[in-house]
Amino acid sequence: METASRPGLRERKKQRIRDALLRAALELFLTQGYERTTVDEITAAVDVSQRTFFRYYAGKEEAVFFTHSVAASHFVDAVRARPRDEAPLEALRQAVLQGWDGIGETIERIIPVELHLRTYQLIESTPALFATHLRRSAEVEEEIARVIAEREGLDVDTDPRPRVAVAVFGGVMRVTERLWGTGEDISVAAIHQLTVSHLDAVRPALAEKWRTDGVDDTSAAVN
Repeated sequence: METASRPGLRERKKQRIRDALLRAALELFLTQGYERTTVDEITAAVDVSQRTFFRYYAGKEEAVFFTHSVAASHFVDAVRARPRDEAPLEALRQAVLQGWDGIGETIERIIPVELHLRTYQLIESTPALFATHLRRSAEVEEEIARVIAEREGLDVDTDPRPRVAVAVFGGVMRVTERLWGTGEDISVAAIHQLTVSHLDAVRPALAEKWRTDGVDDTSAAVN
C-alpha cells in the first residue's frame, strides 16, 4: 500500500510546485511587467532553483499561456462533443459559451480564475505576448477547422467552408477579447455577455443590409 501511494504523492508535489511557480510568475508579471520580471525573481518567490522553473516551463512566455492552453484544449473538446445536428457556427457558439460558464472548474484547480482573466490584459498590453497570442490563435483555429470538417464529413483541404466559418468565428472572438481586455470589467460575466452580443451580430452583419433609413445602397453609391 505504501509503495503504491508514493507515485501519487510525488505527482501531487510536482503539481503544487508547478502551480506555485505559475501563480508567482503571473502575479509578478502583472505587478511589475512581463519584460521587467526575471526567472530569478519568480523562483525566489517560491524558494526553488532556476533549474526547477525550467523543469516545468520552457520560459516566461510558456508560463503566461499555460492556462490559456488548458482552456483552448477544453474548447476544442467541447466543439468535438457538440451534437452533430448543430450548424457549425452554432456549435462554435455553444462551445465557447460553455467554456466561459465552466472556466472556474477548468482553471481553479491551477490558479485563481481572477488571475487567469487578468492575463488577457497583460497579453493585450505586451506586444511580444500579443504576437504570440495571434500565432497560437491561428493554430487553434486550424485545429477547430479540422474538427468542423470532420463533423460535417468534409475534406478541409478541398472544401473552404470549415476554415471560412472558423475564421469568421475567430475574428469575432478577437474583437470581443480586445474590447473586454481593455475595459474596466474583466469578469467572466462581462466576457460572457460580450461574447453573446458579438456572436449574435454575426448573421445580420454578413447576410443582411445594415442601412435602416430606406436608402437603396446601390443607387446611393452611384449618386
